[in-house]
Amino acid sequence: MAKTAQKAAAGKITRVAILGFGNVGSSVAQLLRAQRFAGIELTHIYNRDVERKRTGATAKGLNAGIVWTENIKDVLSAKVDVIIETIGGIDPIEGWLKAALRSGKHVVTANKQLIAYKGAGLAKLARDNNRVLVYNAAVAGGVPVIPATLHGLQGDRITRLSGILNGTCNFMLSHMEQGAEYADVLKQAQAAGYAEADPSADVDGFDARAKLCILVRAAMQFGINPDEVPAQTIRNVGAIDFAYAKELGCTVRQIARAEYRGTTLHARVAPMLVPKTSPIAWSHGTQNMVVTTGDFGGDVVFSGHGAGGNPTAVAIVSDLLAVVHGSNSVSLPVRRKVVTGEFLAPHYLRFIVRDKPGIVSAISGALTKVGANIDSILQRPGYPKDALPFVVTTEPCLTSTVEKAVRLIAKMDTMLEKPLCLQMLTEDDRAED
Repeated sequence: MAKTAQKAAAGKITRVAILGFGNVGSSVAQLLRAQRFAGIELTHIYNRDVERKRTGATAKGLNAGIVWTENIKDVLSAKVDVIIETIGGIDPIEGWLKAALRSGKHVVTANKQLIAYKGAGLAKLARDNNRVLVYNAAVAGGVPVIPATLHGLQGDRITRLSGILNGTCNFMLSHMEQGAEYADVLKQAQAAGYAEADPSADVDGFDARAKLCILVRAAMQFGINPDEVPAQTIRNVGAIDFAYAKELGCTVRQIARAEYRGTTLHARVAPMLVPKTSPIAWSHGTQNMVVTTGDFGGDVVFSGHGAGGNPTAVAIVSDLLAVVHGSNSVSLPVRRKVVTGEFLAPHYLRFIVRDKPGIVSAISGALTKVGANIDSILQRPGYPKDALPFVVTTEPCLTSTVEKAVRLIAKMDTMLEKPLCLQMLTEDDRAED
């Protein structure tokens, strides 16, 4: 039995500190207050401009004996058993958590960037100091996909991961599906607290990419550098794309996908067309969804809310309880893998043009030149000839192949915008060695 479990069994108190009292940190504190878990006491809260947080509405009802501080040394030097980190980012958080582990404190974190880039080193440091590092809340918020893959699917050989890992983008894209434009739904997401003032991490795919890398390590036991995984923004997706997607029996979602085929790991984060028949297309609002595919167990689907303070707080407090009751970190053999963003798939190409004869022929010629074939052409009525949107879909081809054609097409003088190129998921979509 781990030391924390021995203490709990003896009726002793596990002292807990929270780093960061924003949306997630305050939700964790209020959840601990509401649930009143036996043997757990919140003793310290760290935050910049801490007095404003201490007197704010989110601190209402918390124990008056909590030490509020804006000096991290007050926490690292205190007799605290578990540190819960909800600030995010890598620097200076990595140094703080290393100091915590070395000083005998367990760590619970929802910091996906830190775990994606530095998780392997932190996990080793935790083991070397007989401490526990738990980060199940770092992926999919309140959906327990990491513990499920670590504990429930290790008997299988997972070869594919795909799904929605960013609740903010899913909120935005599922609202755009109803006809709204990007700028309007971004404002809604920011007003609701789902998107930051600078939404880049979400809408440009960096958040989902970090989560994908963590899942790949947990499910496939491959260590990959997030910077090697291509990430495509959703900023260029418009309401018109949902109209065309509907005609194709699809919708648009930000998809994180990884597949191990042969000796190569293929991974990508991007907005993609998803068939309406796919479970991934059914995910709306802030829901996350992950589909794992194993050689022996087949497909397993995980779904739930992935954005917002309360779902993430549930995952964090569950991690805390696991630590208190003696759960140990799972140590996996992690093999380094080089990543390619190459997939063999049909592609959706949307153009905005000044209409004139020969445009389709020129586009077809550019695709033929690189070895790609047109599957269909769609043009909705009612748009002006001087800003005409229309769509070409291709037969399955390599991502790099169709991107070469797009670069050629973008140089045409009739193009008013850079063409939008999206992968299309299919029932038998696959990577290509």
